[in-house]
Amino acid sequence: MSETDLPASRLGTKEHWDNVYASELANFEEIGDEGEIWFGEDSVEKMVDWVLDSMPPSTEPPPSILEIGAGNGTLLFALHDAGYAPDRMYGVDYSADAVKLAQAIGRSRQERCEDGDPTELKAGPAAITFAACDFLNDPVPFSPYTASTESGTSAAWDLVLDKGTFDAMVLAQKDDDGRSHADTYPSRVADIVKPGGYFLITSCNFTEDELKAKFTNDTGLSYHSRIPFPTFSFGGKSGNVYSSVAFQKPA
Repeated sequence: MSETDLPASRLGTKEHWDNVYASELANFEEIGDEGEIWFGEDSVEKMVDWVLDSMPPSTEPPPSILEIGAGNGTLLFALHDAGYAPDRMYGVDYSADAVKLAQAIGRSRQERCEDGDPTELKAGPAAITFAACDFLNDPVPFSPYTASTESGTSAAWDLVLDKGTFDAMVLAQKDDDGRSHADTYPSRVADIVKPGGYFLITSCNFTEDELKAKFTNDTGLSYHSRIPFPTFSFGGKSGNVYSSVAFQKPA
């Protein structure tokens, strides 16, 4: 679906997500409910499987991973469970309560490990960094594992993830000229992907071809692969509930 066909929605407002995560944080503190899994567990499992196939945790050095719009941290926690180094993972979200929720979940999961080997605690889920960041407007966190260049330290990451964040961005109110604030998103993503690194996005608003057009047009990224999702048919046409596409920056 074209951005011009997507009407502005409360799902594109910071106020909405602040309210969502304030409620989920309160629920977690009261009853331990970690909150909604955006797009469901199947999408998380499929994204983790793609990462395992494309850059396994045994890669040396271990990959640095940034998730944009990490929410409650479900995807990064799943990658940790799959063996990825937590101290090389970073989740950002523009909602402060989302960050507090993800941090609280990390600490809670960490506590379950405390009866184990104390030397392994630093490799636990609480070692994943979560921080508040408005990706379109704030400086992007530096990867601490990227070497400095002549122009300074690069913010480049081996893998950048998006599960529904771009979808929410395009639902924000457009400016007076009808432009979406999300128009700058593809180029900002491309800037922080390390040469040879990947960007993996899962979307419910855009088809595979639309994502290819948006993220390969003057970004320096190229199409790498796709994650297949179940298809449905309606009116003689078939499609997917979600589209999940990977892009790579040439080395």
